[in-house]
This record gives sequence, structure tokens and C-alpha cells, in this order.
Amino acid sequence: MLKHSIDLNKYKNRDNKDKYHEEYQYLNLLSDLMKHGTIEEGRNGNVQTAIGTAMHFSLENGKIPILTTKKTAWKTCLRELLWFIQGKMDNTILNEQNVHIWDGNSSSEFVKSRGLSYYKKGDLGPLYGFQWRHWNAEYKGCDVDYTGQGIDQLQQAIDILKDPKLRNSRRIIVSAWNPEQVEYGVLPSCHNFFQFSVTQGNKLSCTLTARSQDVFLGQPFNIASYSFLVHLIAKHCDLEPYEFILYAGNCHIYDDHFEQVNEQLSRDPHSFPTLEIVSKKDNINDYVIEDFKIIDYQHHPSIKGTMRA
Repeated sequence: MLKHSIDLNKYKNRDNKDKYHEEYQYLNLLSDLMKHGTIEEGRNGNVQTAIGTAMHFSLENGKIPILTTKKTAWKTCLRELLWFIQGKMDNTILNEQNVHIWDGNSSSEFVKSRGLSYYKKGDLGPLYGFQWRHWNAEYKGCDVDYTGQGIDQLQQAIDILKDPKLRNSRRIIVSAWNPEQVEYGVLPSCHNFFQFSVTQGNKLSCTLTARSQDVFLGQPFNIASYSFLVHLIAKHCDLEPYEFILYAGNCHIYDDHFEQVNEQLSRDPHSFPTLEIVSKKDNINDYVIEDFKIIDYQHHPSIKGTMRA
């Protein structure tokens, strides 16, 4: 069992002695995995593992939890999110924006290991964006125009959130895990299922359930990405961003990241930055990275680690 609830006697936000820093939820998870996790032989190497965690991050007053104890490549994270939102599956689009986080999973060797060697270079299959925007449409490759095909889960969620009579629904759900098509993606989705909730009339929260979390490399991106998403959907639907909650199943640290994790655990976090989305668009597909302004992101130096495909 993980034991990473915040120790209120130890962990304080040094910029405000009366408040406690939410990044310690993440640091405590790293610490607990190192201390209490068990070494397991995984699909792509040995991992220090424990099962089950939850984290809560406030998004009020523009705050966004881009982790600070190592530099988080938030622009890379945001470019990937906008690519998801547009329903894209072609990794070359990301490469053109200098985003290479999917390169290992789109190499010819890896795609062949998945039995998908007939895919063109860069085709990732029916992953997140496809399921968000074209759930269960017949997949015919990343170059096909899928307009009007499948279920547009994300737009359905937006339509409900825009309606004051419907937005308190407990059924505003988007799923990336499709059992009928999971074997056609180069990698089964790791962050699988998210739910929007509106409380107090106009405060938007999101809960994410993730089956698998590479805690050192992947989880900081998931925290930032879905927090960006909540801010964006709130802007788009005239709501106030309120909270992001992450539930994670299999939490693990790869055995070649232990030294880097110990370095990160030696650092104290800075205050989280804030986010301004400078304009509201008519179509969710039309937002671009220039619409997002991060204010006062203070961070420690980056810590490199090899991403396992």
C-alpha cells in the first residue's frame, strides 16, 4: 500500500508558510515507490512498482500544476494535447513541431512487434485523439478524413457543458480505452478515462483514471496535460477551472531512473505558475499554442531519463 498522503508537519510551501504545496503529493509518491515498492519484471524492463494513488490539484485563479522540481517541457505537452483534441494519429505532425515523445513507439521495430508493420511511417493507430473524436469508427490509417465518423465524445462533452440545464450531469465522460480497437494502436492507452464535473453552478473539475503511470517521466506530463485541458474546456464553455484529480493504477519507476529520482527528491518545489488563455474560439479544434500564456514558471533544472518504448 502506498502511504504518500501529505505530511503536514514536514511539507510547507516556502513561499507562503500558511499553505502546503500540492507538488509534494507527487514527490511523496516518488519517495514511497522507492521505499515501499517492489521490483517487478515489466514488458520493457524492471520497475519499482506499487498499485493505486490519488492526487488533487487546484486550478483556481489561473493556477496550473506544471511541476517545478524539474523543468517540465510544457510546450511539448501542450502541442501533444492540441494534437489529441484535433483527433490526429500521425506522429510526423508532432515531429514537425519538434515533438518526439512518440518516436520510440512509432519506430519500424516497435510497430512490427505490435503486428502493425503495414502502417505507414508515423501512423500510431486509433489512439487517444481518434477515440476522443471518432470513437469506434473503422480505422483506415492516419491520412483518412474521419469527419462525421464514429462518436465525437469530446464535442458531446462540450455541448453538455455549454448547456446550463445539463452541465451538472454525472455522465460527462470521455474514454480512450476501446477494447475493440486497442490492439490496433501502437501502444494501449495509459490515461484511459476522464470525467468532467460542474459544481457550485460554474466550477469545472476533471477526474482522470490512468491504468499505467511511468511516474518519473510520464506522470508530470499527464498532470500538466489534463490541467491544460480543464483550463481550455472551462474557457471554451464559459466556466471556471476548479480542480484536477488523478487516479492512477499501476505506478512504477524504471530501474534506470533511480538516480534521477533521488536527485529530484532533494529539491523543494517553487510555487506553481498561472495560465492565461488569451482568446476564445468558436471551434475547439482552432486553438493553437500561441493562445496559451504561462506566467511565472519557476523551476529547477531538467533531469533527463531514457523513455522506454
